[in-house]
Amino acid sequence: MVSGGHTNIYHVVSPHHFELMGRTRDDAAGEAFDKVSKMLGLGYPGGPAIEALSRTQAPDITFPRTLLEKESFDFSFSGLKSAVARYIHDHDVSLDHEKARVAASFQKAVIDVLSKKLIHAALFKGCRRIGISGGVSANRTFSESLKKSAALHKIRIFTPGPALCGDNAAMVAARGYTLIQKGALTSLEEDVYSRPKLN
Repeated sequence: MVSGGHTNIYHVVSPHHFELMGRTRDDAAGEAFDKVSKMLGLGYPGGPAIEALSRTQAPDITFPRTLLEKESFDFSFSGLKSAVARYIHDHDVSLDHEKARVAASFQKAVIDVLSKKLIHAALFKGCRRIGISGGVSANRTFSESLKKSAALHKIRIFTPGPALCGDNAAMVAARGYTLIQKGALTSLEEDVYSRPKLN
């Protein structure tokens, strides 16, 4: 799940059995896209703006790829975001082609980290399929890059159509439907949680 609020890796055994393998320790990937977009004056939401601008220039600025501990499946994007902020502070990025270089290089760094961690997690669990969801999964550059990297390991990538990638209501409703089918109902006395656990 790669969105503005979450960057998580789950090992999904069935619709009712899954294990959280990794999560972001700070900014979610989508949140980093939004913040960098704001730094570049591109507006909100940041993902589509950065992806569109990235198509016009090569990703030739070296930004860090924070992979954390080798055995960890967790993510960290705050260092990358800070590196982009420092670059913008130290260089003139007022021209569109300079903004595009920053956007493309930032996007490439995020995609490299996401792809490496997802494939590493799949290989660790012996999975041959990866499903991506959330707003960032609408980024075609990400999904195409992940498909190419995964193909080297004979792993298939699945993603919803762009219209459903950012539809959290549809995802919550689908999860609710599977729970109802299972008979996992709650009473009206159940409290409300803004961030309930997936299980």
